[in-house]
Amino acid sequence: MRNTVCFLFCFVLTCSVLTAADNVLSSDEKTDGFELLFDGAALSPDIWQSAIEGYPIEDGVIVCRKGGNLLTKKEYGDFIFRFEFRMPAGGNNGVGIRSESAKKDAAYNGMEIQILDNSAAQYKNLKKYQYHGSIYGIVPAKRNAEKNDYLKPIGEWNTMEVSATGTKIKVTVNGEVTVDADLVEFRDKPLLDGKQHPGLFREKGFVGFLGHGDPVSFKNVRIKSLDK
Repeated sequence: MRNTVCFLFCFVLTCSVLTAADNVLSSDEKTDGFELLFDGAALSPDIWQSAIEGYPIEDGVIVCRKGGNLLTKKEYGDFIFRFEFRMPAGGNNGVGIRSESAKKDAAYNGMEIQILDNSAAQYKNLKKYQYHGSIYGIVPAKRNAEKNDYLKPIGEWNTMEVSATGTKIKVTVNGEVTVDADLVEFRDKPLLDGKQHPGLFREKGFVGFLGHGDPVSFKNVRIKSLDK
């Protein structure tokens, strides 16, 4: 009995340590002014708004279940947003940036960066701006079919960074820059199959995840505001 209790205690302690280790700022990030948005235990209502119940915490990570728009309560204009994500086969989610409201379609009233398993059969006919890492409806991501578009195999953790500075948006997937664009180039071009994009030039808004119910997981979610 004593051995069983000791084993369970050590198991719980190990899980707690792993959870904490997976959701902390590095020393460089602390120095640089990054803010941790998730501590591995709960989505704080002081930090997050809207679809909190759609993203339960399981084993120290955020898991999209019901989905919806999970956005920060604070608005950001210029920022660096970093996180890790893990997709199931056919997984689909997105990163909303400069979103006007959690109740509106964040992909259009701000911008959406795609999180998508491009290799899934149901996505064989994607438009060029729908692939993983693209700014949806605006800027197609750089692709490399031989490297699975820079995504790791299904079930493994990927890193992603989205930075916004004025009209310049950069997306980095597992260390590879897939988008490095200046939105000024798209100001007068018809987008979204001939329609204009209402949120393209918003200067500030909410940041977060735009889930569709696929169980995509997130951890190490942090942000650095570059607003002056």
